[in-house]
Amino acid sequence: MMLRTCQVLCSQAGPSTGAWQALSFDGGAFHLKGTGELMRALLVLRLCAWPPLVTHGLALQAWSQRLLGSRLSGALLRASIYGQFVAGETSEEVRGCVQQLQTLGLRPLLAVPTEEEPDSAVKTGEAWYEGNLNAMLRCVDLSRGLPENPGPTGNILMQLKVTALTSTRLCKELTSWIRRPGASLELCSERLAEAMDSGRDLHVSCLSTEQNQHLQASLSRLHRVVQHARAQRVRLLVDAEYTSLNPALSLLVAALAMRCNSPREGGPWVWNTYQAYLKDTYERLRRDAEAADKAGLAFGVKLVRGAYLDKERKVAQLQGTEDPTQPDYEATSRSYSRCLELMLTHVSQRGPMCHLMVASHNEESVYQATKRSGSSHCLDG
Repeated sequence: MMLRTCQVLCSQAGPSTGAWQALSFDGGAFHLKGTGELMRALLVLRLCAWPPLVTHGLALQAWSQRLLGSRLSGALLRASIYGQFVAGETSEEVRGCVQQLQTLGLRPLLAVPTEEEPDSAVKTGEAWYEGNLNAMLRCVDLSRGLPENPGPTGNILMQLKVTALTSTRLCKELTSWIRRPGASLELCSERLAEAMDSGRDLHVSCLSTEQNQHLQASLSRLHRVVQHARAQRVRLLVDAEYTSLNPALSLLVAALAMRCNSPREGGPWVWNTYQAYLKDTYERLRRDAEAADKAGLAFGVKLVRGAYLDKERKVAQLQGTEDPTQPDYEATSRSYSRCLELMLTHVSQRGPMCHLMVASHNEESVYQATKRSGSSHCLDG
């Protein structure tokens, strides 16, 4: 399982009590690492910035297995890239890694690194998605069993990939339908939420019988993960993916939010991710925040810059459509800052009804958030 970490920036609303300390980027995390681990980290960083490896990574992995055999190839991978990014292969290894990081005030964000790539030639079936469901349920239990940092939030967080539980083909089909005029009545979050609760068959006219069955099974899987996470007091942060999938993913998140993000339930238990490198992110974020406020629902946001820039631009060029991404790094930074200011205002106004994760590798963005954290309820970064 993959380990992501976040520094707690949470403070109680109102005047500062003096307990909060500003973040510093002084390299303190390096003190936890031995020379060998630091050398490996530098090597992995260089390798991940080497275009041929990024482009042909899967082919090189397959070649390595044929040449070296599965056991030796696996050992090499564990000693390099896998070992750098994965917290451990057993519960004990993960707990040990988490305890080490907690000495610096870092908290875990576990994830099951499984997803289905759009237009993948690999055949997947219900058994594959059911296997991913079982892995996610185990990840929820592992997240619950990890030692917690002392702090005012007490949040346990886990990352969720929707495309591990439902096919990208279905998500693309739903996205295409959502974008059509008049489709909102048939494909709305209320209808999906009702189908999750009742378990009754949901028929969507744009889908085939097989696709409708898969949609029903997908809703059941998502509902089971969220119900189990809520029972274990684990909050799920749903990853954003490609623009051809995101409208469908957001619809599914909205349906889950209707059932799980009530303030009476201690929500939000389901958060959505917003990518600042897309041109329409600010307006979508503003609209969704206002809709949650109007519906009386708690609202959870993970704000990121984005991870699919090159792919999005290539797809837009091939299809002859408008590039959905910001034109350059500076525009993305302005977008991120604008979205962050919007959410910081919502956090300060709605208190515990609004949670925000500032997911950024940019120091300026983190400082922007920490400057206002003294008046915010639930702010992670």
